[in-house]
Parts: sequence; C-alpha cells; structure tokens
Amino acid sequence: MKIDKEDKIKNSLAISFLLLVTVLVFIIIIKYQVEGEKNMPFALSKITIISTAEGQERIAEEGQEVSRWNLDIYQKNDVYFFIDKNEEYKKTKTIDSVYIENIQITKKPEVGTIKTYMPSSLEGRLFKYNEEFLVEEKLEYKGDGADNYQNLEIGNQGGKILLEFANTGIGSFISNDEQEIKHDGTLLTKANVSNEQIKFEVNFDFIIKVNNVKYKANITLNMPEGNILEDGRSTIEKTDMSDIIFKRI
Repeated sequence: MKIDKEDKIKNSLAISFLLLVTVLVFIIIIKYQVEGEKNMPFALSKITIISTAEGQERIAEEGQEVSRWNLDIYQKNDVYFFIDKNEEYKKTKTIDSVYIENIQITKKPEVGTIKTYMPSSLEGRLFKYNEEFLVEEKLEYKGDGADNYQNLEIGNQGGKILLEFANTGIGSFISNDEQEIKHDGTLLTKANVSNEQIKFEVNFDFIIKVNNVKYKANITLNMPEGNILEDGRSTIEKTDMSDIIFKRI
C-alpha cells in the first residue's frame, strides 16, 4: 500500500509538472502572437507617404484636334519604408533582401483604379506608368552596399525602399484656355472629384530577410491623407510601429 501511495504522489507531481509546462508554453505562444519579435537585428522604423497628383501627356487620336493640354490625371502616393539597424543587437547581421507581397486593395476608391508601381530603371523620371514597372506578385529589394531605387537595392546595414500606389483612372483634362497648370493635387479639381472619392486602403505583407531568417508583418495603409485638392501635396510620417507586428517565418 505504501508503494501505491508513493506512485500516486509521483504521478500527481508529474501530471502537475506537465500541466504547468503546457500552460507556460501556451502563454509564450500567445504572447509571441500578440507582441511578435522583440529583438530583431533590423527594424522598420518609419513609413513616409507623399501624396499628390500629376498629368500625363496623352497622344491625340487620329482626327482629334490638338489641344494645349491633353492629359490623363493620376493621383500618386509614394511610400518610403525606412529600415534601421538595431544597435542593441549584439551579433553582426546583414540584410539579404526586403520585399512586399500579397498586395490587396481592401477598400477601393469611388473613382479610379489603383495600380502599384516599382521605381523606373530608365533614365529620367523616378516612376514611369508603363506595364513593365507594374508590381504583380512581389516587389523585392536586394541587400547591397547602398540604397539604389532604380536597381531595386537597399543598404545591407539599413536603408529605405520605395514603391508607388497610383490611381491611374481618375479622368482627363483637355483644354486650350489655360496658359499654365500645376502638376500637383490641385489638378484633381479639373476632374471634378473630391478628396473622399479618391481615398483607398491597401494591405500587404512586409518581409525583412536577414542572413536567411525571414521576419514578416502585415501592414494596412490609408491613402491619400490630407486635403491634396487644396494643398496640392501632403506628407504623412508614421513612426509609431506598435500596430505592426513582425514574426519569424
């Protein structure tokens, strides 16, 4: 009987220990899901969104009268992502790549169609609205010695990447009356749209790959912010990253 009693005590202690370990593991998993990585070698420190508009020259159709102004009006949002090195991280690491994928327009604008563009590799303008620069499945910047938008490179010790969300279907402006126009948000008034009609929401996965280890966060952004129809341009800086949770994948 004494042996049976000792066995019961041992079994109870073993079961209690297993339950305690299970609870602790569960707590750690839940905590990780909520808080994510707390000591990454590199971190997303800032997102800057510059919103404005511009006109793109249209080629007059055959038989169409040539006008002083014949423009397609685009509303553009240049988005910069700043990646900083964690100085408190003790090991030496390098950025392999930073990329964005699974881009979804989760709230469409009332007017126009949103397209995503990578920087142009051609000389001249930073963005060209050609099919070859559309972002389809993924936009990837490779780690290198320094940032280079045209080559899609980011400094492997930290830097920034850039892409553009453009509303390319807002409307057109054809006129012979005006001598000058401003290529900024005020151009949108010529398409008779409001700030509310061009607002949209985009969602995507943001991945930082460091020495073959991937850290992923899901990000949602609303654009354009501010009254660009009157001000012409708005610049929004997001530095509070508490809502952006990175996890290893």
